[in-house]
Amino acid sequence: MDYVTAVLQLIGGLGAFLIAFNILSESVEKLANTGLKKLFNKTSSNRFIGVGIGCLVTMIIQSSSATTVMIVGFVNAGVMTLFQATAMIMGANIGTTITAQIVALNSFDISIWLFILTFIGVFGAMLVKKERTKQILMALAGLGLVFVSLELMSSSMEIFKNSDAFTNALTSINNPFLLLLIGLGITAVLQSSSAVTTIIISMAAAGITIGNGGNSVLYVILGTNIGTCVTALLSSIGANANAKRASLIHLMFNVFGSIIFFIVLVLWPSFNEMTFVKLFSEEATQIAMFHTFFNVVCTLLFLPLIKGFVKISTLIIKDKKSISNVTFLDERLLSSPTIAIDQAYKETLKLGQTAMNKFNDAINIFSSNEMIDIDEKKKELHEIYDLNEKILSYVLKISSQEIVQTDEQSLAKLYRILIDFTRIADIADNILNYAKQKRKDDITFSDAVGENVNDLSTLLNNQFTTLTKLVESHDINLLNEIDSREDEIDKIRKKAIKDHIKRLEEGKCSPKSNSIFISLISNLERCGDHISFACHALSDAQEA
Repeated sequence: MDYVTAVLQLIGGLGAFLIAFNILSESVEKLANTGLKKLFNKTSSNRFIGVGIGCLVTMIIQSSSATTVMIVGFVNAGVMTLFQATAMIMGANIGTTITAQIVALNSFDISIWLFILTFIGVFGAMLVKKERTKQILMALAGLGLVFVSLELMSSSMEIFKNSDAFTNALTSINNPFLLLLIGLGITAVLQSSSAVTTIIISMAAAGITIGNGGNSVLYVILGTNIGTCVTALLSSIGANANAKRASLIHLMFNVFGSIIFFIVLVLWPSFNEMTFVKLFSEEATQIAMFHTFFNVVCTLLFLPLIKGFVKISTLIIKDKKSISNVTFLDERLLSSPTIAIDQAYKETLKLGQTAMNKFNDAINIFSSNEMIDIDEKKKELHEIYDLNEKILSYVLKISSQEIVQTDEQSLAKLYRILIDFTRIADIADNILNYAKQKRKDDITFSDAVGENVNDLSTLLNNQFTTLTKLVESHDINLLNEIDSREDEIDKIRKKAIKDHIKRLEEGKCSPKSNSIFISLISNLERCGDHISFACHALSDAQEA
């Protein structure tokens, strides 16, 4: 019965550990949400910067699997190249070793003093109202709970330590291949190398030896590095070719690295004793240090070979034609709402540019006498409405996540921008209707009307160009330019209508053209309003 209790305690401790790291990573991620977004937006062709970003992000969110899944999402969304992704994946493998280093601290006497962090964090979070302070306290609570869970697991090992049957069974496993497969299999099932490494370190802290000593436990650690690739491989199912290649590169990096170290450990049986055992007295620290050493060395070895990894993955996984009109949205990024929101903004801006292109097409059709199929052009607008629905669906999924107040505000502004951009598509549809009526009733307009339409169309395109500059530069001073041009659009509309009425009175324009002209000019002015509204919403979102 004691063994049953010990197993239950081990399982409970592992569950508490996973929850603790989830609380810690979520809290830290919310505290650093803007920083994370900026880090991912700084993806560069410089491989060292890529490694640094991957390492920092993983240290923040405490999971290389989560980072790799996000990287796969970015590659699938087309905002990150395979070269950039490979460098970041290598960095993520280094960043994840921070978990083992934290766990190894439990072997020192200071860990008992860290238990109080759970009390301070939980009760402090219950009392404070400020969101940021609450997240700091919850991060402390998560960190404290990590050490509480480690203590539970370590104490559960004591009974196994005194069992000759159990210790003999573990020490009898000496085959390096079997040890590697054990690490691989358990990690693949749990989908967390951190959890498996934690159990191994807890066993070491309790004095339980895997294999006959020497390099035995290191083979298990090598297996965990391969097993952790399962999460990324599963996440790439249904993704595009590049996203699958990113997952394959992650697998190759860990497999090739493990093979190299496996050969070294087999040929050098005393490797552990002559290196980490000499340098560190605690076995838990030895394991954690080897875990870090393995990933740093593999990164240094493979960093110059990134292009080779990319080429191999391209040869293995061939391109397939994609029919999706979505570029930046990927559900893998929903676990990091701030980053997902940033992607939704990019997709919305793409929708706006597409709507503006359709608007220009509609103006050209109205102004020209070419026999273009107007109904076919109207059908093309469904691409915008379809994308609008996909963005809205994605935004709803973000809303269902646990998000901070600033993210809620960003989503509210995104809704407004999305509505404004979709209205531009509606205006394009209206203009196509006017072109259709003009052709049906054989209506002609004076040169002055053409000049009015051309002037307004030019101003509207300049307005949208300024909007894109606002997105790229975050320069809110551009709003003055937006507002000034909006006033100019309003003046031209008023003057155009006044001049049109005068021409009607003078008999220079046909009365049957009146309805179309007034509606057309009003729609052009409305288009300017929607671009202006979107600019102000974008400016507010960037300030937030």
